[in-house]
Order: sequence, then C-alpha cells, then structure tokens
Amino acid sequence: MEKSKVYFTNMRATSKMNLLQKLERLVKKAGIEQIDFTGKFSAIKIHFGEPGNLAYLRPNYSKVIADVIKSLGGRVFLTDCNTLYVGRRKDALEHLDAAYENGYNPFTTGCQIIIGDGLKGTDESYVPVPVGEYVKEAKIGRAVMDADIIISLSHFKGHELTGFGGALKNIGMGCGSRAGKMEMHSDGKPNVRTKSCVGCGACVKICAHSAISLIDKKAQIDHAKCVGCGRCIGVCHFDAIGAAWDESNDVLNKKMAEYTWAVLNGRPHFHISLVIDVSPFCDCHAENDVAIIPDIGMFASFDPVALDMACADKANAAPAIADSYLAEQLKNKNGSSNDHDHFQTAHPETNWMSCLDHAEKIGIGTKQYELIEV
Repeated sequence: MEKSKVYFTNMRATSKMNLLQKLERLVKKAGIEQIDFTGKFSAIKIHFGEPGNLAYLRPNYSKVIADVIKSLGGRVFLTDCNTLYVGRRKDALEHLDAAYENGYNPFTTGCQIIIGDGLKGTDESYVPVPVGEYVKEAKIGRAVMDADIIISLSHFKGHELTGFGGALKNIGMGCGSRAGKMEMHSDGKPNVRTKSCVGCGACVKICAHSAISLIDKKAQIDHAKCVGCGRCIGVCHFDAIGAAWDESNDVLNKKMAEYTWAVLNGRPHFHISLVIDVSPFCDCHAENDVAIIPDIGMFASFDPVALDMACADKANAAPAIADSYLAEQLKNKNGSSNDHDHFQTAHPETNWMSCLDHAEKIGIGTKQYELIEV
C-alpha cells in the first residue's frame, strides 16, 4: 500500500506566527481545502474534557478548524457522544454543562455544540459493518451519522485500556452511543447495582425484549433474554445499571477500529491530532497527572491510521519527563527491552498496535506514512 502523507508542525511560535496560525497553516497544507464543504453539515469530533481535568484541548484550537470550514462554506458543529461511565458527561444536559465549564460554547468556538447521541445517550443509528469480525452493526450517535463530513480533532494522550488515545479512539469510541460504548467495553451484558436501584421501572418500560422485571422493588435483568442493546443504561437516572467492563484490551481495540470504520465509511473525512499535554490517562478522568513527555506538535492527515502511527512514533522518540508517571514506570522496569514504547511501559497490559493493525486490515488506512514538516 502506498504511504499516506502526514503533515507535522512543532510547537515553536514567534511574534509573526502564533500556534493558532500554525494550526490553520498546517491543515491547509495537509489538504483540508480539497474537501467540498459547500452547504454540508460538518461534524468536528472532539473531547470536551471531564471537569477537573485540565489536559484537554483548549477551545481555541477548535475555533481555528471551525473557522476554516465556515470559510469553505461548511455548516459546522462540534460533537461528542455521552459517556458509559458515571461522570459529568453521561447525558446531554450534564455534557453541555461540562463543555461550557471547560470553555466550549458558540462564542469561544464560533459554532454550535450538539451531543451526538441525544439527551440520554439512546439516540443512535445502527450502522452495518460488513468488514467487522467483532461488530456486525455499530451503534453510532445519530447526529454524527447525519453529518455529511467528519473532522476529528484529537488530544493525543495515554490511556489505561488502549495504550493511548488518538484519532481512532476519538472517532471509534467517541462516536459510539452509550450502547455502542458498552458493546466495545463489554463481552457480556449489563448488570443492576441493587443498592442504587429505586424501582422506578424506567428500564422495564424501555426494554424491547422483556428482559427486565421488578422483584421486591429492584430491577433484575434476565441475561437469557437480554440482547445487550444498553438502552436500559441510558434511561436509568440513578446509575443503577452498568456494563460488565470485561472485554479484553485487544478485542476492545479491534472493536474500536470497526466502529471507526462505521463512522468514516462512505463520506469525506480529515483528521488532526495535537500531541501536547500528554497525560498518562484519558481526558475522561476528572483529574490529569503531569505530562509524561514534552510537547511534540500538531499533526494532520486524511488517514487516521497513519496519523496515529506518526504521533506514536514521535511520542516514543521523546524523553520521559522526570518525576512523571512514565518516569516512575521506567524506573520500576529497570531497563526493560520495551523502554522504547512509552505507552506500553506506562500501561503494560495494553497493546495499542492491535487497534492500528486491525484498522489497517479492514481498510481504514495504512501504518506506512511519509512525514512532511510544515
């Protein structure tokens, strides 16, 4: 397969060229203007950051991309889907509050924010995945699937389950509805946390398979009838129903790649990743540890697989920051042969390459790239 082009610029700035201007120059050099945006709904997929976490991308970066798209005639909006875990972004109202709290609003970004899977995380489209080995029908936020063009703007950082979070995770995991996220994270079916259940019956009403019943004013799920759609998770206001969180990390990564295929297939897409404030854990945490490596720069490509590979290579070539989580892990390993792989060192149970390998296998892109510095 021919190498994909990945464009890169470092984080140096001058009085004549600040970082926002460099980002605009980068995406234009990478070819974003080749996309016909005229009159098209254009979704910028981003992570707004869990309140309390300060490593997420500043909204200034998203405004640059929104302004470029608007200048090309696009009808642009920022989007993310609700979370599976219990936090400040599990329904659209809290999610919007969290986004505004972290600086994302129409005034700072120049465009509207739409939560992709709706109020309760149940507004989803079922997307066939004919290339899927694990996913046959992906559950994607409806607003994401209604968009004509997908632009991903990713904060590249470490992740405790996938090794790192880049473009593929931002799209695949991020665009899954709550039920989609459950499918990726779980090999099983949802369970009831009895202590939290108040017996309201909302889950009983939403279940299309009569798998849930109330016994002694507590919900119980019959796994023989349950199909694992996850809609009960979305309608529970008391966080009494949760996923099993029992999928192996490699299978999780492959499912994530298949969800990425479902989001991108059949429409124009373009991808940007910023390798800055590289915290060891996901921006879904309500805190962020000190960065594990120095800031690297900004990357852009039409190929999300090549983009993730280039970001990982650059990150792994960087030194660990003293007293960071990565430096502690390196010290504990006493010179292991895997020291060149910062993300596997930080999270030894992960294998981030399994996601890229599978994404390449199912035709999303290639790990082979040509890095072009801007």
